[in-house]
This record gives sequence, structure tokens and C-alpha cells, in this order.
Amino acid sequence: MTDYRNLEYGINNLETYHALTKKVRVISNVSKKYFFGKLLDIGCGVMPYRDLILASNNISEYVGVDIENPAYQKHVKPDIFWDGKDLPVDNDVYNSAMLIEVLEHVTKPDEVLKEVSRVLKNEGVLLITVPFLWPLHDVPHDEYRYTPFALRRLLNDANFEVLEMEALGGWHASMATMLALYIRRGLRGSKNRKILSLIAKPIVKYLHKKDEKVIRTSFNEGPMMTGLWCLAKTKK
Repeated sequence: MTDYRNLEYGINNLETYHALTKKVRVISNVSKKYFFGKLLDIGCGVMPYRDLILASNNISEYVGVDIENPAYQKHVKPDIFWDGKDLPVDNDVYNSAMLIEVLEHVTKPDEVLKEVSRVLKNEGVLLITVPFLWPLHDVPHDEYRYTPFALRRLLNDANFEVLEMEALGGWHASMATMLALYIRRGLRGSKNRKILSLIAKPIVKYLHKKDEKVIRTSFNEGPMMTGLWCLAKTKK
């Protein structure tokens, strides 16, 4: 797992740097404004955002939950193991929860969201991030890509009220992402990959900077997006 705290933009992370920094910014802002009490990090991996979240004075306890995966749990293990379906937690325990790049990997997202709603207290908050424009990954456990309409419906059906929803990137970021992905992953093994990465580096940076000026909360006909972040609360 990349340590976002020491991340520097370069050709080796051309396709991931901006996506990660945007995600970190969202998690930091939501932590300060909305997270409180006990927090459940579902699909926590190696808990890269634990310290960032605990920096918020409103969090009293952080609990990471994930499936058993020896590949990355040699040194950092979750506080709770689960099977990807049922959370081994009592009802109405947590005030806050997050699913960071997790919901696209579960086979039954509707049931997982209902489980999250069950373990959250009334008006507990949930932060979700999901990719939209991204290659197949963690194969064969890459299940879905979500539109804002599908994600909102799934949350409503699980007794959540959507508070905020925004694209992580629009047209400019999508173009930058595809360019970077093509060079870094589509041309893997090509002798021209390094020089093309150096040429593309300022272009990718420029497009992402240009994208920051675009309003990404409107989901009318036609927008492109790299992914979504959403904040919701339970309505029990």
C-alpha cells in the first residue's frame, strides 16, 4: 500500500497520484466535518487512513474490518475479520463507517449496505468512494462500476439518506486518467514508455488542475466521471 503522506508526483505513479490525493482530501474533510464517536473502516486493508481519521478529535475509537488475506496482513491485521457479507458486530454500535474502494468488490452490495445500516446507530454517517473509470483489478473480485443513480438507490433501499454525492473527477480528469493509464499500463514493456511518461506528466497535471474548477455535483445527461464519493446517514 502506498504511503500517501510521503507521496510525490512522478512518472511511476502517473496514473494513481491524483486519484489518491483526491481521495485523501475527501476522507480528511469528511473526518473533520462529519465523523464522530466509534468508526468502522470496512475493507480496511492495511489501514492507510487510520492516522488521518484519528486526527479528528471527534473520533473516540477506530476499528478496521476485512477478510482474511495473508498477502497483505503479515504486519498489519484488521481488528475484526468478516466474510465479505455479514459483519460480526451487534446492532447500533457505531456512529461512523466508511467503505473506501470496497463496494465494487462485493457480490451483493445491497446486502452489505443493509449490514452497515444495521451496525450504525440512528443518524450514523457512512462515507463511500467507488471507481468508475478504472481497469479491472483484484481479479476475479472486481464486480461493479456504479452510476450516481444506482448508488443512491442502493443506499435508499438500505435505509440511508444521501447527504452529499460528487464525482471524484470530470471530463478533464477522465482524459488525464486514460492517458496516464494507457502509457503506464497499456504500454507496459514498451521501450517508449519512459519518454512518453515524461512528456505526459505535465499534461496529466494540467488536466487534473483544470478539473478542480469544474462543479461535479450535477449528474445530468452527458458528464463523464472517474469515480464517486458519497456521504449518507442512517434514517432508522
